[in-house]
Amino acid sequence: MKSRHKKLVVILLALAGLAIVAALVLNAFRSNLVFFFSPTEVHAGKAPTDRAFRIGGLVEDGSLKREADGLSVRFVVTDTAKSIPVTYKGILPDLFKEGKGVVAEGRMGSDGLFTATQVLAKHDENYMPPEAAHALEQAAKAQETVVPQ
Repeated sequence: MKSRHKKLVVILLALAGLAIVAALVLNAFRSNLVFFFSPTEVHAGKAPTDRAFRIGGLVEDGSLKREADGLSVRFVVTDTAKSIPVTYKGILPDLFKEGKGVVAEGRMGSDGLFTATQVLAKHDENYMPPEAAHALEQAAKAQETVVPQ
């Protein structure tokens, strides 16, 4: 083989190796990517049914129910327009309360119940997760534009 052919083979092998590495990195990134949806978007069918996502809003007042095992809880996340029931098994953050901002990560069941694998709560009195604050603003705008019949 000529030296020109050898260089071409080395370059092609390097490019193939880079393509394989890029494909693996993008696949890992895609499988770990988690999107945020508001309860209104979930009701509209915009949330995925086959993978995990995050849902956020406010914990509806009076909706927090603790199970007898001490770890399982049920609550409702609302954006003031729509609500989604959530179940979670684990220790809730110390600042988790009714009427406060929350983001839950998990999957939506076929029964309409969101099963959370992680629950995130606000940090201080003035903080709400940006995604939850945006969802509440969008829900408020949507309610303003709805004309009663």
